Amino acid sequence: MAELGSKGVTAGKIASNVQKKLTRAQEKVLQKLGKADETKDEQFEQCVQNFNKQLTEGTRLQKDLRTYLASVKAMHEASKKLTECLQEVYEPDWPGREETNKIAENNDLLWMDYHQKLVDQALLTMDTYLGQFPDIKSRIAKRGRKLVDYDSARHHYESLQTAKKKDEAKIAKAEEELIKAQKVFEEMNVDLQEELPSLWNSRVGFYVNTFQSIAGLEENFHKEMSKLNQNLNDVLVSLEKQHGSNTFTVKAQPSDNAPTKGNKSPSPPPDGSPAGTPEIKVNHEPEPASLDTPGAAIPKSPSQSSLPAVVVETFPATVNGTVEGSTPSKRSDLPPGFMFKVQAQHDYTATDSDELQLKAGDVVLVIPFENPEEQDEGWLMGVKESDWHQHKELEKCRGVFPENFTEKVQ
Repeated sequence: MAELGSKGVTAGKIASNVQKKLTRAQEKVLQKLGKADETKDEQFEQCVQNFNKQLTEGTRLQKDLRTYLASVKAMHEASKKLTECLQEVYEPDWPGREETNKIAENNDLLWMDYHQKLVDQALLTMDTYLGQFPDIKSRIAKRGRKLVDYDSARHHYESLQTAKKKDEAKIAKAEEELIKAQKVFEEMNVDLQEELPSLWNSRVGFYVNTFQSIAGLEENFHKEMSKLNQNLNDVLVSLEKQHGSNTFTVKAQPSDNAPTKGNKSPSPPPDGSPAGTPEIKVNHEPEPASLDTPGAAIPKSPSQSSLPAVVVETFPATVNGTVEGSTPSKRSDLPPGFMFKVQAQHDYTATDSDELQLKAGDVVLVIPFENPEEQDEGWLMGVKESDWHQHKELEKCRGVFPENFTEKVQ
């Protein structure tokens, strides 16, 4: 009996969801055709535009900040390898060996400290700031749906009021539904009318604090790094003074137009000299270049003097667009029209009968809307993977959910 009762509740829920979607679709069509008026709030629409602009700017800042942190990490690795190279070439009997090792150690610690402070004082603050947007975005979308419900209830009530043959029972029921729809809409509307302007105004203080933190950390990092570089320079100057007689002088390379010793061909021996014992002369003075001299080096063209490095990337072989070794995904256990999978990153409590209840970690199989006109921006239609495997009933299990509470599964 309990099972029969559960099936009855489920069937009633499905019927209610279908009716609600149908009513909303009809109302939107009438509004687009101009046959029904639409409740508008220009002040709220401006707040939504500001919200979307603020979210776009914040998301870009987060992306650029992550790129900056990745560059700091890469620079840390490059700096570490360079100091390790110095430690390897710095011979044990040279003065300042211990100081060099200490400078290298402090250099590594300074980079690590800089990166960690950027994460703590900038990136985590950025993540916290953006963390408040998904919930508000989903509530904005839900407010839009509730507004359609309110307009539909209002138009239904007005049509019964103006009918030639009035049915008082129907009018009373329509009035009750109108009051209920208006109450739900106004509760959501009032909360958002307060939160959106407050969130918009908070962006100034957030930007100031974020960039002040980054600038302060970078300034302090370069100040401490400058001290380490000065200490290393002092050690190297001391080394140079003690080994001054063995100083290596960097000399200019000969120009490409001058003939090089490696390219000169030896002249044939003069007549009468033994072929096996040629006279060899060593000349340390550079010979003047002459265009008429046999064996003179031909000047290099620009393409010969410097060739760009060529990086060859290899990719796995593909057969008909599929990477060899991979196996095609099995679609037999997926619902009709399956598009892709997403995983819930946050809990989401369903507040309407046509919504999915999500827990962080739930996997959802995304499917298309039966009627694309019913899809609200930022919302997807799907069925939880666990429910699908258990019931295999699309009408029973599917529902809408906010896209920004999930992440696409690769």
